[in-house]
Amino acid sequence: MPGNWDVRDERVVEFCRERRLATLTTLRPDGTPHVVPVGVTLDPDAGLARVITSGASRKARQVAAAGPAGAPVAVCQVDGRHWLTIEGRAVVRSDRPAVAEAERRYAERYRTPRPNPDRVVIEIRVTRLLGSL
Repeated sequence: MPGNWDVRDERVVEFCRERRLATLTTLRPDGTPHVVPVGVTLDPDAGLARVITSGASRKARQVAAAGPAGAPVAVCQVDGRHWLTIEGRAVVRSDRPAVAEAERRYAERYRTPRPNPDRVVIEIRVTRLLGSL
């Protein structure tokens, strides 16, 4: 049965350490969902999920258009019958320390990301976790 989870629950943390892709859902200006595959990392201490991407990507532009209040987004990971959806408000950060931290975490979960001088990080302040773990 799906349930609500805490970002620091060890089952959530472990699920988000294992290598698996996710989907990120943002909203287009007309309100329709834009869903794309992404790598995502979870920082339970900060209550953040992070996605690295190019600043010119549609997902980054849609999140940035929401301004400082952030855009509502969802990131979903599925592994067989186990799944986790991370909901929250996202902002785009391009400052070097934020991008470097996101790249470091991405490398821990997936692999070292290829060089990209236009890289930004979509930071998602986690507001809700739903899933079946």
